[in-house]
Amino acid sequence: MELRHLRYFMAVAEELNFTRAARKVGIGQPPLSNQIRDLENEIGAALFRRLSNGAELTEAGKAFLPEARAILLQAEQAKQSAIRAARGQSGRIRVGYTSSAVFNPVVPAIVNAFREKYAAVEFSLEEAPTAQLLERLERDELDAVFIRPGSGDGLQVRCRLLAEDPMIIVLPERHPLSEAQTLRLDALAGESFVLFPREAGAGFFDDIIAACRRAGFEPQLAQSAPQITSIASFVAVGLGVSIVPAEMAKINVPGVRYIAIAGEAPAARLALATRRDERSSIIRNFTAQAIATQKSLANNNQTAE
Repeated sequence: MELRHLRYFMAVAEELNFTRAARKVGIGQPPLSNQIRDLENEIGAALFRRLSNGAELTEAGKAFLPEARAILLQAEQAKQSAIRAARGQSGRIRVGYTSSAVFNPVVPAIVNAFREKYAAVEFSLEEAPTAQLLERLERDELDAVFIRPGSGDGLQVRCRLLAEDPMIIVLPERHPLSEAQTLRLDALAGESFVLFPREAGAGFFDDIIAACRRAGFEPQLAQSAPQITSIASFVAVGLGVSIVPAEMAKINVPGVRYIAIAGEAPAARLALATRRDERSSIIRNFTAQAIATQKSLANNNQTAE
């Protein structure tokens, strides 16, 4: 028994006429009659009574009708499920992000746009440092991650740059330079620094160190912050000064001042990383949505300017 037999049976059951049913399914009346006869032979019971002006269902046919309809409906549902999966419209995606990433408007915009467009996709978010995110991505525990990229992010990873956030200086409120509107980086020479540990995000850490060296000094590392969002709190209690992405100024921490950097300043890059050999339609859709959202925000910013 094949699905076409069930479709032919349904056509005759709905039309109660072999000629009209044949036109409905697009075959000749004799071949349709033969297909119904083959189905009846396989079942071992007549499904229709042939009448001079059409046909009617037998008791066997009446019993067979709802089951045939359910099978065809289930087959269509299976087909549509496969199509949705092939198009990346169903399934799941596991997204990771580093703590500072969510302060850039592009990240929540990407997530919101994707969830709205692909509502049937199961979506989960996890926060971790960049190094852990990349490890979990390569172990297939995450599917896409928002990171602060570095030079050693791995050959198996494809990174797409989404933003380059300017960095700013963070000083304790009582620091002698805290009233300045802008400061050159070399004004921090000899200061103790509070930084995010390198093992948690090499790219972010290395960019800050390189900028200080270009400014002519080697930063003195006094304290590591377990999360980048903790840096301002550590600065507030006098453990040192720091350099953070400008978006971090949205964290309202009493006791600190955020000051723009004059002259050459480091930039905090933000990227979306996926596996280089990724074949999932869902992840391709997420990447495409990320690129489209980033371009849309960039165009809106240019228009506003």
